[in-house]
Amino acid sequence: MGFLEPELPTLDLAEWSKGSRGERIRPMARHWAEVGFGTPVVLHLFYVAKIGLYLLGGWLIAGSTPGLGGPTAIGSWWSEPIVFEKIVLYTMLFEVIGLGCGFGPLNNRYLPPMGSALYWLRPHTIRLPPWPRRVPFTSGDDRTPVDVALYAAVLLAICWALGSGGTGPNPVSQHGAGLLPRWEIVLILVLLAVAGLRDKVIFLAARGEVYATLTVTFLFGGADTVIAAKLIFVVIWMGAATSKLNRHFPFVVSTMMSNSPVMRTRALKRRFFERFPDDLRPGRWSRVVAHVSTAVEMTGGVVLICSGGGPVTTVAATVLVCFHLAILTAIPMGVPLEWNVFMIFGVLTLFVAHADLRPWNLEHPAPAVLPAVLAAAVVTAGNLFPRTVSFLPGMRYYAGNWDTTLWCVRPSAARKIDEHVVAIASMPQAQLERMYGRDRAVIPLYLGYAFRAMNSHGRALFTLVHRAVPAGHEDEYTVTDGERICATAIGWNFGDGHMHNEQLIAALQRRCGFEPGEVRVILLDAQPIHRQTQRYRLIDAATGEFERGSVRVADLVTRQPWDDDVPVEVDR
Repeated sequence: MGFLEPELPTLDLAEWSKGSRGERIRPMARHWAEVGFGTPVVLHLFYVAKIGLYLLGGWLIAGSTPGLGGPTAIGSWWSEPIVFEKIVLYTMLFEVIGLGCGFGPLNNRYLPPMGSALYWLRPHTIRLPPWPRRVPFTSGDDRTPVDVALYAAVLLAICWALGSGGTGPNPVSQHGAGLLPRWEIVLILVLLAVAGLRDKVIFLAARGEVYATLTVTFLFGGADTVIAAKLIFVVIWMGAATSKLNRHFPFVVSTMMSNSPVMRTRALKRRFFERFPDDLRPGRWSRVVAHVSTAVEMTGGVVLICSGGGPVTTVAATVLVCFHLAILTAIPMGVPLEWNVFMIFGVLTLFVAHADLRPWNLEHPAPAVLPAVLAAAVVTAGNLFPRTVSFLPGMRYYAGNWDTTLWCVRPSAARKIDEHVVAIASMPQAQLERMYGRDRAVIPLYLGYAFRAMNSHGRALFTLVHRAVPAGHEDEYTVTDGERICATAIGWNFGDGHMHNEQLIAALQRRCGFEPGEVRVILLDAQPIHRQTQRYRLIDAATGEFERGSVRVADLVTRQPWDDDVPVEVDR
């Protein structure tokens, strides 16, 4: 990798351009296996600096809490419950503004490097309500001044709480600062819920399944807050581990390790594949890492919450800290960096500093356990019915089993999106051309294809392109990952196909009036945990769905990234 320049594959562009899409993906996949996306070192340092700023902000906010002795007394207050509360709310604010997950070039966001607040404080941008037909006053997809005010109120309420002091003596507070006032917590939860019912993207961007659920535990007080938060952490770990009980996850491991800026030796990266360069399925090392990490997530939290201190707690905490550090230092696509820092902080402040507080110490067990039970129920539903539950509340983190889409867009349709959609960022192809130049933009575009194809579902998506567009007319379309369309249209994206499914297609159609054939979209559902197939739908933005069917997971995991001949079963 270069310090300032990306390390792109060396190609004879004229000769390479003559091949089919699969043939053009082949050298890109081989490059990815050895190099990754080829991100310049300076960009990785940029993300490291962002983590540093996140840590600095958290330290200053927590240390400024009245009664704790100031930022320099961190050794005496770092494990105070009110500090944990403020770090949760601070991280929620960091995320919902757009500075966390989905920020910057590693999430296909170049100019500007973020969306989120730039969209959600602007009327007439697109919003996506989760249940517009069931929840009154949430229908429509146009952001109104009311929506802008709701989002601004969420930000202000969180900022108010971050500047607040505690309510006084508390059984688990050594400084006597206590916890944040309950009315502040209730206000934040109510505002976030109302804003989320008007636009699900805001709730997802706030990482509501983590930070909003933890915020609910602040209502209990005393030891119950600490123990209830511990239970949420255990559900997060076990939920994520459960979603990795599939044949997709080793593909994530091999793809992520290839892109790691820490593991730079090409020979080592090749060992994560079956037989480089001809067989780029995950190799033994990928499978071992996948199995070990799943076991760590499944058991580590249970050991921590039951151990009560001593060597067992120390070992379990060390293993989980190393687990999150491994993800963090890989700087994965989607960049959930601060989330991993937060999880490390949670291990230390909840499970190490308060190791003596265990579930059987709850004063009011029923209400304190309820958030964890509800979170576990959502995880269960998300694994059984992935089409109906976003992968975030379903906690299918880095499982390789996500709802995904590919959009086939004609140039005329791209122009309509630029003209009729209120957005901050331009269409993905235009952003790439501005960054790399018109001639070279095709290389990062195909590196993006390679990333998608290196994951098992990519084989299905590129196979279905042949069914989505008219035979002999594929060259008339730019095939774009739904993630990139999502970034342009609604301002936030993080691997969740629920944000660029039929709802976004309809919102764009209402604004742009696409002609039949101008936009064709492939929607591939995640695999339900109890089935070995993935469902798909083919949509024409103007005329609606024109085909649906399924693909077998076994056919995906046995093929190479450049294969686009997966057997398809079309519904009769």
